[in-house]
Amino acid sequence: MPRDAEEVVRGVRLAVDVGSVRVGLATSDPDGLVATPVATLARDGRKPAAGQVPADVAQIVHEVGERGAAVVYVGLPRHLSGTEGAASGAARAYAVQLAQAVAPVRVRLVDERMSTVSAHQALHASGRSGRSHRQVVDQAAAVVILQYALDAERATGRRPGERVDADPPQHGPVARGGAAGDGGTTLE
Repeated sequence: MPRDAEEVVRGVRLAVDVGSVRVGLATSDPDGLVATPVATLARDGRKPAAGQVPADVAQIVHEVGERGAAVVYVGLPRHLSGTEGAASGAARAYAVQLAQAVAPVRVRLVDERMSTVSAHQALHASGRSGRSHRQVVDQAAAVVILQYALDAERATGRRPGERVDADPPQHGPVARGGAAGDGGTTLE
């Protein structure tokens, strides 16, 4: 079994659509049958104090705990060709921050190509005017991301996507102090 492969266990799933201004949030039932919208959160762009997380991440942490989520899927935007751009890097960074905040709950990145387009189409088909899409399109995109993940779980029996490691990269000891061999150098 590949390192990323995880068997599906019963439990609520959450999905996050990360944008530069807003974050969409969706949830599933414990059996993973249906994805439903939860909220659109304002993205907190302020740098948090040491040991703190941005307000939007804190709200997701609260939802994970409140719902007893088994896994959180974060949409990974890719170009139609499958390559990653700047938005992918931002989503990856957000996913790592989220994984650190919700550990030991797993965070997984899933392909979100066309999720926003699908969300706009669904909102239009439901009769919502184009002007009102902005308020809910992110949570509708999170629903699309989550429904894709749920369908993939049912088809394969495995959690889709790429596992996000919550542990920051570990570096070897760093020499501090005097010159090597003079007794004044310490390793940290």
